[in-house]
Amino acid sequence: QVQLVESGGGLVQPGGSLRLSCKASRAITSTFNPKTMGWYRQTPGKERELVASISSSHSTNYAESVKGRFTISRDNSRKTVYLQMNSLQPDDTAVYYCNTDPLRDWRWGQGTQVTVAS
Repeated sequence: QVQLVESGGGLVQPGGSLRLSCKASRAITSTFNPKTMGWYRQTPGKERELVASISSSHSTNYAESVKGRFTISRDNSRKTVYLQMNSLQPDDTAVYYCNTDPLRDWRWGQGTQVTVAS
């Protein structure tokens, strides 16, 4: 079973930056590489939302709320997806998760908390 392990969150001031990582451990490259991967986020009381995705050919898509500020990338050799977040705002505060896009049968990881506050 693929295990998704997110890291890199923390507390940052408005306008700051963070880089999140998500490693698909226990995945073999032939399983990971073809999949479009996404970063999702969730705040209490709200549904999890997709904020960025990257295909196997490195084509990217972003939610309007993060376009121009967030950059998703992937390293297939490391089975890892990254999310570079710049110009962070308080509304970006959430738990961030990665998973496939669309969702398949990979279990959610524990996520990584991002808090943007002064």
